[in-house]
Amino acid sequence: MAPTATVDDSTTDLHDLPPSAKLVAVVLDNEGPLSQTALIDETLLPQRTAREAITRLEDRGLLECRVSYTDARKRLYSLATDR
Repeated sequence: MAPTATVDDSTTDLHDLPPSAKLVAVVLDNEGPLSQTALIDETLLPQRTAREAITRLEDRGLLECRVSYTDARKRLYSLATDR
């Protein structure tokens, strides 16, 4: 089983990201894969802010995205495992 990335592993990558992106990374590190809706519920961020945080983390290669097996309309986000 491949080791998963943790917030500690990516501290240098997170350093210059906004607080919202850091919060999303910490929540994913603690909670595991979540949908955008679940991230919004957990972080209490506005939808637009959460989406921007997800985009910034994806652009840096810090997030992985996959389709939910229970609902193909949803994407599940998790911290990248191969960094």
